[in-house]
Amino acid sequence: MKKFYVFLLLVLPAVLLTVNTGASPFAFATEDETDEELVDVETEDAAVVSDDAETEDEPETTKSPDADTFLLFTRPLHASGSQLELPAGYPVEFLVGFANKNQFEDFIVETVEASFRYSMDFNYYIQNFSAVAFNREVKPGHEATVSYSFLPSESFAGRPFGLNIALNYRDSRGNQFSEAVFNETVQITEIDEGLDGETFFLYVFLAAIVILLLVLGQQFLGSYGKRKRTTTTRKVVETGTTNSKDVDYEWIPAETLKQIQNSPKGGKSSPKQSPRQRKAAKQASS
Repeated sequence: MKKFYVFLLLVLPAVLLTVNTGASPFAFATEDETDEELVDVETEDAAVVSDDAETEDEPETTKSPDADTFLLFTRPLHASGSQLELPAGYPVEFLVGFANKNQFEDFIVETVEASFRYSMDFNYYIQNFSAVAFNREVKPGHEATVSYSFLPSESFAGRPFGLNIALNYRDSRGNQFSEAVFNETVQITEIDEGLDGETFFLYVFLAAIVILLLVLGQQFLGSYGKRKRTTTTRKVVETGTTNSKDVDYEWIPAETLKQIQNSPKGGKSSPKQSPRQRKAAKQASS
C-alpha cells in the first residue's frame, strides 16, 4: 500500500504538468474561422499627358476669302516637304506674310501667337508662347510682313510636338478672323555643342596627368644619372709660404739673418728689413 502511495506521488505531478502544458496524449482539432476581405480592383486605361498639358477647346479656324497668308522660317531654314526640326534652347524665327486681295476694304493684322500641342492630339496644349500684337493696317491690294520668334525649352529635346502658329486679323467692318498658318508636327532636336563643361574638365584632367608624369620622369632620370657619376676627390697640396712679405723676421737672431742674407738663395729673396733690423746687423758686423 505504501508503494502505491509513493507511486501516486511520483506520477501525479508529472501528469499535472503534461496537462497544463497542453501536451496531452489526446489531440483536439480546432478550426479558426478567418474572415476574408474581398478587394475590388478597377483598372482603367488612361492617356499619359505632360503635367503642363492643358485641354482646351480649339477655336474654329476662320479665314477671309479676301486674304492670303504666307509663312517663311528664317531660323532655322526649312525646306517644304520635310519635317521641321527645331533646336532646343535656340530661338526660332519666322516671317508671316499677309496679302489683302480686296479692292475696297482694309484689313488689320492684330496678333501672331504660337503654341506647342500634344503630337497625338492637337487639342492638348503643352506650352503657349506669348502673343505679339502688331495692329498693322493693310490697304486694299497691298501686303504686309510681320516677324515672330520663340524659344523651345531644352527639356523638350528629343521629342515630337505639334506646332500651331495662328494669325489673328480683322476687316474694316469688325469681322474677326483667326487662321492657322502652320499646324504640323515638329521634332525638337538637341544640338551637340562639341565642347561642353564636362569635356573641358576632362581635357584639363588629362593634361594635368601628362604634366605630372613628365615631372616624375625628369626626377627619376636626374636621380639615376647622379648615381652613375663618380665623385672625384681633390688632392690637397701644401705649397707653403711663397710670399716673403708674410714672414716675420723679428724673432730670428741677427746672426742667422746675416747668414741667410749672405747665402746665394737668401740674397735673391732678401726680406725687407726694418730700421731696427738694419741697426742690429750693423752692430753685428762691427
